[in-house]
Amino acid sequence: MKSLKNLLHVITLLLFLSNFNNPAVSLAQGTQNNANNPDSLLQAAREMISGIRFCALITLDEEEHPQARTMDPFLPDSNMVIWFGTNINSRKVQEIKNNSKATVYYQAENGAGYVVLKGNAYWVDDPQLKSKYWKSEWEAFYPESRENYTLIKFVPFHLEIVDYKHNLVGDSITWEAPNLELR
Repeated sequence: MKSLKNLLHVITLLLFLSNFNNPAVSLAQGTQNNANNPDSLLQAAREMISGIRFCALITLDEEEHPQARTMDPFLPDSNMVIWFGTNINSRKVQEIKNNSKATVYYQAENGAGYVVLKGNAYWVDDPQLKSKYWKSEWEAFYPESRENYTLIKFVPFHLEIVDYKHNLVGDSITWEAPNLELR
């Protein structure tokens, strides 16, 4: 029985030591080498976002309660502007018309980090832009026609990122993530 107990202690110690290379476990041990470099933050955010298909678009309802929806966005443009397609009759369109404040949240797989963008969202119903920002896999959502298809343009002013791959982690005391004012 004693040898089994010793073996369990050894296995536990080995598992503990093997996790020091796991980014999710070494959260509090990281340093913010690139946290003050705007180009590094933007590059890391773009890289992370490019590997994530879905994100959350968070708007405010008429009582100013946050409303989160899973969205299938287009990749950010050179100014980090993000375009979304949606149904013109959706609640989020009305919420954006009433209050443009919004947040977009991307969660990397396996807990490898996240990107949060705070900004303003705008309803856009321009036919040329609707043609430009269309994905063929959305046909199923608009079987009759695209007449109910519209766009949301999200213009961020603040970026926050945690990215273990690039050693961009929160402050060891406050947990404040590396961030950047975009506008």
